[in-house]
Amino acid sequence: MSYHNPPTTPRKSATFDDYTLSEIRRAAATGIYDIRGGGAKRKVPHFDDLLFLGASISRYPLEGYRERCDTNVVLGARFAKKPIELKIPITIAGMSFGSLSGPAKEALGRGASLSGTSTTTGDGGMTEEERGHSSILVYQYLPSRYGMNPHDLRRADAIEIVIGQGAKPGGGGMLLGQKISDRVADMRTLPKGIDQRSASRHPDWTGPDDLEIKILELREITNWEKPIYVKVGGARPYYDTALAVKAGADVVVLDGMQGGTAATQDVFIENVGMPTLACIRPAVQALQDLGMHRKVQLIISGGIRSGADVAKALALGADAVSIGTAALVAIGDNDPHWEAEYNALGTTAGAYDDWHEGRDPAGITTQDPELMKRLDPVLAGRRLANYLKVMTLEAQTIARACGKNHVHNLEPEDLCALTIEASAMAQVPLAGTSWIPGKGGF
Repeated sequence: MSYHNPPTTPRKSATFDDYTLSEIRRAAATGIYDIRGGGAKRKVPHFDDLLFLGASISRYPLEGYRERCDTNVVLGARFAKKPIELKIPITIAGMSFGSLSGPAKEALGRGASLSGTSTTTGDGGMTEEERGHSSILVYQYLPSRYGMNPHDLRRADAIEIVIGQGAKPGGGGMLLGQKISDRVADMRTLPKGIDQRSASRHPDWTGPDDLEIKILELREITNWEKPIYVKVGGARPYYDTALAVKAGADVVVLDGMQGGTAATQDVFIENVGMPTLACIRPAVQALQDLGMHRKVQLIISGGIRSGADVAKALALGADAVSIGTAALVAIGDNDPHWEAEYNALGTTAGAYDDWHEGRDPAGITTQDPELMKRLDPVLAGRRLANYLKVMTLEAQTIARACGKNHVHNLEPEDLCALTIEASAMAQVPLAGTSWIPGKGGF
């Protein structure tokens, strides 16, 4: 009688999974790194790892249909003569014309205006579509200085000095030649069809003392009327927030690694920066240590998707949040309606991130005139306004359940964490205990 050893089931490596193997093969075949848009796709601790502790006997809830829960926020009252007053604590993040089409920028402005909130220009300057349809427009002042001029600074309602963003803290931007149309080239003073790479740092300062001088310069240009934001990527949030406050910022914008980008190296997006959840509490601590919490406002961005995310960010100490990727989805990005065309590009709805190629079937991340016609900015603006309304209602629902008559009254005490990692990052107790890693308890 003979015995045969049964074969073992083939087993793939968790380290060398299918995606990793395909990336090795792609790199070996091309000799170049992968460029894409969007934010980090790896799973990191996020707001999903937190839960609210609703009211019962020890807390008194508010009745949703009879008792108010306000959502307004004022940004930039520290020094600016004309601080910004928003109806909701959700803003639209900076996304450039060039990366996005003109109709997309118009849609973002329309949706924000219908909702009583602000939108932001992004790299490359201010478009008339966006200024004309944005009741409140924040003008980004970036290292590239593309499209920057004092006239537009004065036309804006606030100025955001961009030092970094969550997808690539320490890295510059990209806009490849296929998206440098005649109009984009004219606005950025660039040759048409030539790849553009933005600088990773501002050309006229080397540290926070120089930033202070720059902020004063911008205040003089705008007659001390406009709030000055400083935006940083999530890397060293305590020190970056403290230095921004020292330099004179009215508002600090902090972008975690789930925040998107128009185009950069995939290795950068996935391996540089910190999760949004890990950034908030150190930034809040810096503001508290300086006696500036709620005096200098903190806006959190990077992976905000729902009213629950908004409420959690506010409970951890933020004054407002900013959305980019979610706003694009709301106006039609990665919509299954275009699945056949996504398939033709070698991808699928929900995974399309080759925004730098300029062939977006939805007409959003493109400069192709025919593709741009597919996006109706009026309809897309209404969709964005609907989405912002739902997020706001969700945040109010949670706040009322916690007994709060304003979403800004949410606090860390209203939260618990499902994982040790989230507990340590958010500095709230692990569910069912009073234990915060590193702080004792049981």
